[in-house]
Amino acid sequence: MMRALFSGVSGLKVHQTKMDVIGNNISNVNTIGFKSSSVTFSDVFYQTTQSASGPNATTGTTGRNAMQVGLGSNVASIVSSITTTGASQRTDNPFDVMIEGDSFFIVNRGGSNYFTKAGSFNVDAQGTLCTAYGASVMGWQVDKEDPTKTEAAAVTPLRIMSPENLYAEPEATKEVYISGNIDSKDTQLASTAGKAVNVTFFDKLGNSYTADMRIWQDDDDQTTSEFRVGITDIKDSSGQSIFVTKQVDPDTGKITYVASPITSFALGGNDFSVGDIDEETGEVTIDNTDLVALRFNGATGEFLSVGETTGDEENPKSIAFTVGGTTTTGDSVFETINIDFSTITMYASSGSSSLEATKGSLEGIGAGRKVGNMTGISIDGSGKIYGKYDNGESRLLGQIAVASFANPAGLEAVGNSMYAATQNSGDFDGIGQDPTMGGGSLTTGVVEMSNVDLAQQFTDMITTQRGYQANSRIITTSDSLLEELINLKR
Repeated sequence: MMRALFSGVSGLKVHQTKMDVIGNNISNVNTIGFKSSSVTFSDVFYQTTQSASGPNATTGTTGRNAMQVGLGSNVASIVSSITTTGASQRTDNPFDVMIEGDSFFIVNRGGSNYFTKAGSFNVDAQGTLCTAYGASVMGWQVDKEDPTKTEAAAVTPLRIMSPENLYAEPEATKEVYISGNIDSKDTQLASTAGKAVNVTFFDKLGNSYTADMRIWQDDDDQTTSEFRVGITDIKDSSGQSIFVTKQVDPDTGKITYVASPITSFALGGNDFSVGDIDEETGEVTIDNTDLVALRFNGATGEFLSVGETTGDEENPKSIAFTVGGTTTTGDSVFETINIDFSTITMYASSGSSSLEATKGSLEGIGAGRKVGNMTGISIDGSGKIYGKYDNGESRLLGQIAVASFANPAGLEAVGNSMYAATQNSGDFDGIGQDPTMGGGSLTTGVVEMSNVDLAQQFTDMITTQRGYQANSRIITTSDSLLEELINLKR
């Protein structure tokens, strides 16, 4: 009877442990990335009252089985269903990420690497991608030799919004193309002002400028198929000519204009210098006596060439434009710009010409850009993090790396939805792997919820309650038997 009492006690203990696990599962039914656990029992050491014996032909006795009395139950294992994916919940937060597959995010807290399925991230004051409980998200940094790729090396914290990533460097314009049509009967072409085409461009510092390009009918051309191209002024973003400097008298407040350090530019191999400057209005006079020739086929209206034919190129399609400005260090802030005229035509269009200058080449490169401020972050399916900037640039900032294990169930839960590697889970190599390896991927704007199945948990709760009640009956019944034994003396 004493054995029965202690067996009942062991039964209560294991069922209490199972109830504790069920309670923890249910309490975390809405915890992102939580993995439910299940409990299995095993019997305990048996007391043998009679050993087994085999048949004996000499004595004529048969074999007998062993007689053993069990001593209760024990908890055999508490296993986490770590490979079972929980439901996905849409959040539309760009920092919320869900892993499709059996891999884990790598996070670091206190100098130690841990692993988690909870992909609800944010950014701290230093711009580091981190978890809600203060662990840094680990990954790969951008390759210094190729900024379009990441380097698969030892994982480090992803400081995606560090000061150097909040801005995108400016880039000078290197290519411009002119599109549209010139009508030879356009009266503007024959006027002194000419047909205006505004060419906008950036310097190396990201400053924006507009060159006032003009096209005139060639007075010597009798077939109206040849024109002349020149530039009458270059202005900054405020509309001020770069060839003049505004001065204000501190006593009278009178404004006058004088020549700036920029005094010339080159177009199509010809040098142009600044002439007179009106001190009162700041109006600039450019010496445009040597203009650039622009030619068409008078019979078909097709573009032929611009500028002068050289030994290197017959019938050139573009001309070079260079502003002669320098910084205080003597280096030019301007890049030589290639202006492409190859797509323009000369067709009749009711006496009206339509010309437009576009930054960049026909292939969309060399447009340049201003300094960019970060406007957003995006994470693709391979974990690569891109910064979006208001100058149109998209730049790779890093890549989230993941870790996989031969036995994920062997990971040790350490709280805050984190797991630590153990001897039975397999080691983490310190580098990790690409999230797409093995067919996995990342989904942004979504988090993985708990994989707790309430129907299963409530069913387990019922069977656990019944098991606990049954074991309690063992104790009360054994107590009644002991009481009857004691009553034999009466």
